[in-house]
Amino acid sequence: MKPAFEQTPQRPWESFHFEELRSSSYNATWHFHPEYQITLVLKSHGYRLVGDNISPLTAGDLVFIGSNLPHVWHQDETGSRSRDAVHAIVVRFLDTFLGHPFLHIPEMAPVQRLLKRSRRGLHVTGRTRDEVADRLLRLRSARGLERIAGLLSILGILAESRELTPIASAGFVPVLERDDQNRVERVIAYINQHLAEPIDRDVLAANAHLSPSAFSRFFKLRTGKSLPRYLNELRVGRACRLLADEHAKIVDIALQCGFNNLANFNRRFREITGLNPSDYRRRLQESAS
Repeated sequence: MKPAFEQTPQRPWESFHFEELRSSSYNATWHFHPEYQITLVLKSHGYRLVGDNISPLTAGDLVFIGSNLPHVWHQDETGSRSRDAVHAIVVRFLDTFLGHPFLHIPEMAPVQRLLKRSRRGLHVTGRTRDEVADRLLRLRSARGLERIAGLLSILGILAESRELTPIASAGFVPVLERDDQNRVERVIAYINQHLAEPIDRDVLAANAHLSPSAFSRFFKLRTGKSLPRYLNELRVGRACRLLADEHAKIVDIALQCGFNNLANFNRRFREITGLNPSDYRRRLQESAS
């Protein structure tokens, strides 16, 4: 789906934007912007869509987004809708935030390589995640040169790390047009509201004011996925979150996520995650302990 261009609300006194988000949702649609973005999730249950990748959200998720890479973070409507359901830190910056020549000095070569790698989005894990998360939290109270030094130290850590994994597929090519936003929002809203139910392509096409065949082409062109693949990934992402509840029956989770039978759920879950639901749950429990 075509992402919307979003204007970063940078304030006059800052060279880059820092925001601590506390809300019932992310209040965002599928969008892109020229700024690079670092997002640390401190509290949330839902999914993130980066390029053509859909992944479940959990506390501690840390992602580095490249310039103009479409993305959205979404709080699951089946989870908590309290005012503090979402807690995240978001940093946005242009590669010219310290002046155009700065990134071209020899010492910044590793950062230049990092920015190029971020075109597909980068998932940050391990000790790197812990160290960067700590420095992002410190940015909340940083002022003046300390603020600039804090962001540069984060970029330096990321540039030298081997704990960064590309998110979007290598073949993902975003369509960065600013029109059709209402059409996109209607389709996304309908899918999110009806994910636990059968979703008919013709109904989505009608919401988008397109013929069914034109909608299929539209959807595949904008997401790089067929509608069934997109729905399966979104439903499996929701199932991953629900499997964390060890008392929930797997068959009930399958139905809550829109799968009409357990066999189909198991097959699609294994196809997307490489594990069956029982093994996935067991790994979650092992990690928690």
